Amino acid sequence: MSGGFLAVDSGGSGLRVVVGRTGGGEGLGRRDSREPVRTGERGIDPGHLMAQLLPMARALVAETGVERLTTVVVGAAGLATLGDALRAELPGALARELGVRTVALVADAVTAYVGALGPRAGAVVAAGTGLIATGTDLTRWRRADGWGHLLGDCGGGAWIGRAGLEAALRAHDGRQGGSTPLLARAEERFGPMAGLPGLLYPRTDRPAVLASFAPDVAACAADDPVAAGILRTAARHMADSAAAVCPPGGEPRVAVTGGLLKMGDPLAVPLEEALAKRLPHARRTAAEGDPLRGSVRIATDLATGSLTLPGDDRMLWVTALPGGR
Repeated sequence: MSGGFLAVDSGGSGLRVVVGRTGGGEGLGRRDSREPVRTGERGIDPGHLMAQLLPMARALVAETGVERLTTVVVGAAGLATLGDALRAELPGALARELGVRTVALVADAVTAYVGALGPRAGAVVAAGTGLIATGTDLTRWRRADGWGHLLGDCGGGAWIGRAGLEAALRAHDGRQGGSTPLLARAEERFGPMAGLPGLLYPRTDRPAVLASFAPDVAACAADDPVAAGILRTAARHMADSAAAVCPPGGEPRVAVTGGLLKMGDPLAVPLEEALAKRLPHARRTAAEGDPLRGSVRIATDLATGSLTLPGDDRMLWVTALPGGR
């Protein structure tokens, strides 16, 4: 029989699943779902995750010829704070339905870290709509920010977009610190500024709406000192979060991942300057891959007994199951 692993990346854009053969590297087959796993009063819904995961897993097993799944790694957004039901129910369900022997539940910040740097000491800033930094010295995990758009995510896409809209509203009111170019772009995107609160506040996807304005801030930065200042401040926030989690000794590696990098030089240049100032001992490196790659790496290392990353009840939780096939 050919043993294999199942690696999962569950996030705000849906579910991505890879099946591979133990020791076989990147995986043999992949399935994607655009439906995000639901959250409710109990946190992340294990039943909804299983309802999506099982058909994809069984189809991939049939396609790839992997007859016996031994290891499953589920990387999940919100696991650290919303993962109690997953930890209680998912391992048993996977053992019953797929006969697996080992299950790891991993915070998406950790899969992003491993995808970017692999099992090395360092820090990774995951910057998209939100922002979180994760670091390890290979004895324990540390995290900074990731507290959501109301309490944190400083320097992320929603933070940049909100700061840009604030500057637009300042210009609309005639207050100091306003930006006429950002006001023009905000009105083009959202309509008259007087109507912006009514458009924004009732929406459940406010972080995404705010982040949608971040590219406009970047587009104005070359000619608008207010927009450029917003991006410099965002870069400092990102570097501060990286410094909070990066090991202080040795030569740790630092990488930045996420969709915010698509903004290009208006953010990348001040970010490089801020990282060099805050972390002069660290080696800046490009991310090797994404969170799904991180799930695959953890799964292959678990399956071969070579995992060197530290365990953590909230960040990287591994359980061995009795009675696997």
